[in-house]
Amino acid sequence: MAFLSLLVKSVLISAAVVTLDSILIYKTHDWLPAKKTVYFQCKGEHSIVLPDVKEKHVLYTFKGEESWQPLTELKDTKCKRCGFYEKDAITTMTPFDEWEFCASDFTRSDGKYVHLKEKEVNATFLCPECVSLANGNIDWNRYLVSLGILACGVSFSMVTSAVFSDAEYFSNTKNYFQGMHWILVGVIAVLVSAVVIAGFVTAYKYWQKRKRQQEQARFLRLFEEGDDIEDELGIGPLSSV
Repeated sequence: MAFLSLLVKSVLISAAVVTLDSILIYKTHDWLPAKKTVYFQCKGEHSIVLPDVKEKHVLYTFKGEESWQPLTELKDTKCKRCGFYEKDAITTMTPFDEWEFCASDFTRSDGKYVHLKEKEVNATFLCPECVSLANGNIDWNRYLVSLGILACGVSFSMVTSAVFSDAEYFSNTKNYFQGMHWILVGVIAVLVSAVVIAGFVTAYKYWQKRKRQQEQARFLRLFEEGDDIEDELGIGPLSSV
């Protein structure tokens, strides 16, 4: 049941991975020439050290595949208190900036969000999934697959619970074969559920494809109608012929 609960949670709660695309530090907070460490941290989470960020006024860019990536995950209904910090061997951590980090910050179509703190730090984050979360869109493929796994798990759990509820059920050969029969029924039920969910996913993808084709056809019709109107008014490209 704990496993099924985790599946339900994964279906109902959406989260998106955030990576660091680039960062520029404008100044440091210590006059001593000691080695400094720059890191990112959200409240209640582990700190993420940025090992390559060492100098100010230098733009550092990243691929999102570094060993310390991603920075964090954002949920569609909850912001996080996050920030960039500096620490050296002597002083405690000093913040470059702290702010409420939300999925709704990612409004650009390319999934990027630029956070600027004047005279402190300029950082660009990347989170394509956050755009969907902020717009309230649902990843239907992920949702249907999770729902299918959940349905299969529930079916299998119900069948196995019914079979093994009595500790002495398999005490003789007859009961053994009856139990195997119910297990076979459970396996078939799981397979049928998987096929049904796969059918739903295929149908949804086909519907998306048809919708795109209809929109393209509608656009072409509007374009052709516009040309016909221009020809009738004598302002089209063929009017001078």
